[in-house]
Amino acid sequence: MDIQNVCHDCGGKIIISENSNIVNGQLLKYALPDGKEKMVFKCNECFKENKSLKNYQETEVYSRVVGYLRPVSQWNEGKQQEFKDRKEFKIS
Repeated sequence: MDIQNVCHDCGGKIIISENSNIVNGQLLKYALPDGKEKMVFKCNECFKENKSLKNYQETEVYSRVVGYLRPVSQWNEGKQQEFKDRKEFKIS
């Protein structure tokens, strides 16, 4: 897993000592909905201000409607609820 030594929120440099201790920040591990994990650094100032992850881009979900692709976020409320209610089946 590739982790850059910069704060995820402000982009400040995270200092790691020779014995692999983080001097001025925290290493955070987040569980993603697909079962994978995301690991990011936050400097002590950003972590103190807000422990949650910021500056991320939400995924835009597309689905096919009557032969063309359209972002689900642009659907009307009824269609969005129908999309949320769908069940996923796995055939073994």
